[in-house]
Amino acid sequence: MFSYWEQKNFFSYDLIVIGSGFTGLSTAINYKKKHPKSTVLILEKGVFPTGASTKNAGFACFGSLTEILDDFWSMNPKEVSALVERRYKGLQQIRKIFGDNTLRYQHTHGFELLEEGNLSAADQIGEVNKMLRKIFKKDVYSIVKKSEKLGFSNRVKMIVENHFEGELDPGAYLGALWEKASRMGVKILTGVSVVEIQNDAGIVLAENTGKSKVFEFKGEKVAICTNAFSKKLWPESELEPGRGLILLSKPLNHKIPWKGSFHLDKGYVYFREIDGRLLLGGARNKDFESEKSLEFETNPKIKSHLENLAKEVIFPGQEIEWEMEWTGIMAFGPKKSPLIQPIGEKTAVAVRLGGMGVAIGWQVGKELSQLLSKM
Repeated sequence: MFSYWEQKNFFSYDLIVIGSGFTGLSTAINYKKKHPKSTVLILEKGVFPTGASTKNAGFACFGSLTEILDDFWSMNPKEVSALVERRYKGLQQIRKIFGDNTLRYQHTHGFELLEEGNLSAADQIGEVNKMLRKIFKKDVYSIVKKSEKLGFSNRVKMIVENHFEGELDPGAYLGALWEKASRMGVKILTGVSVVEIQNDAGIVLAENTGKSKVFEFKGEKVAICTNAFSKKLWPESELEPGRGLILLSKPLNHKIPWKGSFHLDKGYVYFREIDGRLLLGGARNKDFESEKSLEFETNPKIKSHLENLAKEVIFPGQEIEWEMEWTGIMAFGPKKSPLIQPIGEKTAVAVRLGGMGVAIGWQVGKELSQLLSKM
């Protein structure tokens, strides 16, 4: 039972955005910028974004060498180059809009550890640099000299450096989006789970956390920005969830001989130092099927694999004590490019960020807002 005032003020909007992560907030902000007098509401089922926006590793990256080489199996060089450019320009945009200090961005470069099995990737550095030179004007990748001084085990045969990547604080980024959205008058309602969208009518049905009350919202436009969770609202999609595990150590009692954001195993594993701790995550390729899940649980097989990498490769011979672990859920599909399209007369989606929400969430939200403006 709702009051007259509640029904009058809180249920009808020019735009309703489902999902309060990087893409959802970016969509709302960019739409409000183009339509200052519009009313915009964001609905979020969690206290914080449910997917991966504040659960990722904080890499400001666009692709390690082996990731890009792997992309050639499913895309042509022009498509690969366009994808890298989109990610890189996305990172440049958020740095320009919000500032490095706000994002706590550090330009410490990206690195990839090559083991024996993927050492041949180094032979293609020149070719990849040539392909990307029109974007970066300089070589992106180079081989690290005296890499043995970084303290990794002898399983690491070579280290490739990416001169255009860095690291940031995803919580600080979300906070900056919150602040910008708030100043513009965007409303965010949390603890509300959307269960159905009538795509042509703009009607959004949702329920509260305890499922004791149903809400019916009406939007002139509706944007679905729930990424991996979108299949519940858009069953026809080809989206597949991809869960990612992250481990965070207790403060380390030994000096860390390296800086930057690191990848190994074709980009599936990633690690960095944060506040004197080791942040280590990924490895969903060790159990792809189990990680196609929407459940926030820890896969013991993957956790064990990551723990072994920490003591055998990253800090050989050192004991690592772990303090925290969490999972984030991403969305993937047949292609790595994001999916931005209408799915009804009043509804459009922006999903399938492929684990690159930090890099492309802002631009994807901007493109979705432009699409919605034309509908």
